[in-house]
Amino acid sequence: MLTITQALHDQIVAHARADHPDEACGVIAGPAGSGRPERFIPMLNAARSPTFYEFDSTDLLKLYREMDDRDEEPVAIYHSHTATEAYPSRTDISYANEPGAHYVLVSTAECGNDEGPFQFRSFRIVDGEVTEEEVKVVEAY
Repeated sequence: MLTITQALHDQIVAHARADHPDEACGVIAGPAGSGRPERFIPMLNAARSPTFYEFDSTDLLKLYREMDDRDEEPVAIYHSHTATEAYPSRTDISYANEPGAHYVLVSTAECGNDEGPFQFRSFRIVDGEVTEEEVKVVEAY
């Protein structure tokens, strides 16, 4: 189960909404070993595409160095789907290389750039196997 604060949930949805019609992407970092998402890190979709996202390799290297310096890890990796449901695509699955991370998908397909409703779902992706998990939104940890 992914437990996430309302503030982080809202930041992810706002990022997805702001970048629509392109896919938004980013990371929620947390203290190493805690499994607790704490720090919202929106990233630039280097592909600038409505059907694909890609982290800029320079930005990603900088992010991982920063997380290492702060003793953090990627607890959640998120992106949006602009034309399909919030479910990992074959490409998403093939690029999922953080077996300990929650993969959060937000779909803006039904609402475009409006207020919602947005699909907000979380998955574990390990060795190509996708498992949906419950999302619990809390006010604070």
